[in-house]
Amino acid sequence: MTARRLREAVCEANRDLFRRGLVFESFGNASGVDRARGLVVIKPSGVPCERLAPSDLVVTDLDGRPVEGRLRSSSDLPTHLEIYRAFPSVGGVAHAHSTFATAWAQAGREIPCLGTAHADYFPGPVPITRRMTPAEIRTDYEANTGRVIVRRLARLDPAATSAVLVHGHGPFAWGASAADAVRAAAVLEELARLAWATATLNPGAGPIRRALHEKHFGRKHGPGAYYGQPPRER
Repeated sequence: MTARRLREAVCEANRDLFRRGLVFESFGNASGVDRARGLVVIKPSGVPCERLAPSDLVVTDLDGRPVEGRLRSSSDLPTHLEIYRAFPSVGGVAHAHSTFATAWAQAGREIPCLGTAHADYFPGPVPITRRMTPAEIRTDYEANTGRVIVRRLARLDPAATSAVLVHGHGPFAWGASAADAVRAAAVLEELARLAWATATLNPGAGPIRRALHEKHFGRKHGPGAYYGQPPRER
């Protein structure tokens, strides 16, 4: 993908955050990475997603040094960079303060798998990070946010677990591209909404049986997947 195409793709992903109702004002951002060139494209700080043009996007290297762009990059850039450096399979990251996912993060609770809709997308509960320490908050806050995400994913596969809740903050999601990251953020928000509604109707509701969870996740993911249509032959 050319630099111009990556700018366009990341711009469209940020606009999609707005269209899907995942961001309010400028409270969110999406980025994409070109691993071959070692470049990251991200939304500028404080600019509402719906007003973005490709020329507004900021380009940095994987150390956060500016390469192109007249605007200041998102303040969350160091968090995105920590995720990119830790997980080579990730090609895009999205962050939003979407209502229901953020509510679970503020409550300090992971999102349990209460039904098969959740099981279709996550192999377990949606994880939540630990609380950040005062020292982590005072110094290198955004980079430390990325580090607690990476540590929380230490025993998980980021290709299967495509999102995390940052304790007291909100969700971060990722995928093979910026567009995939936004889709993961949208799925997460719907699962968070369903879990909230379920827990409200029945506070005693518990996770579904493991066999049912594994069946639903397995039929969409992995070598035995059979959901959807097979790839077309060229």
